[in-house]
Amino acid sequence: MIADSFVAFAALTGNPLLDTLSRVLGISIGFIVAFIVIFWISLIIWTFRDIRSRTQDFMLQIAATVLVAIFFIGGLFIYLILRPRQTLAEIYERQLEEESLLAEMTERQTCNNCHARIESDFQICPSCGQKLKRPCPKCERLLELRWAFCPYCATNLVPVPMQNMPGMPAMQGMPGGPGIPMSGPLSGNRY
Repeated sequence: MIADSFVAFAALTGNPLLDTLSRVLGISIGFIVAFIVIFWISLIIWTFRDIRSRTQDFMLQIAATVLVAIFFIGGLFIYLILRPRQTLAEIYERQLEEESLLAEMTERQTCNNCHARIESDFQICPSCGQKLKRPCPKCERLLELRWAFCPYCATNLVPVPMQNMPGMPAMQGMPGGPGIPMSGPLSGNRY
């Protein structure tokens, strides 16, 4: 509008300097308007891409884009104030990190007595001395204390008393064997 009126004024006066100035002014205003339009469109596209990276809610994506399209820079400031703080990728990375830490914590073994960190090949706790595992008498691999058989060499870890086995005679010299009365702590008589 201003450039058109300036060009009309320059054409009426016939001054070549005013004519050149009006052309430069017209081109400058054209570039400024083109820049503003391109900037406005790029803000709309940036807002749409940014909100898509922050939420999967389609209505919220449309609302944020329309806000910037209608109110231009003011809409952009409102969007920047109201947009979700984290992107979906950041949320996903945080969840992966939490799951990794949780998995690491469950893999970490601790002593039942003092809760100090122990390794899987420890026989006793280095902090409190509690027995954690025992070696197999045959293959010498470390075994859990509660195991009755070695899973590596099939050794029976619980000694079976000989008098309890069917078909085996009781051994001489053992408490409870034939001809030897049981007395003392193994007899069962406490009084």
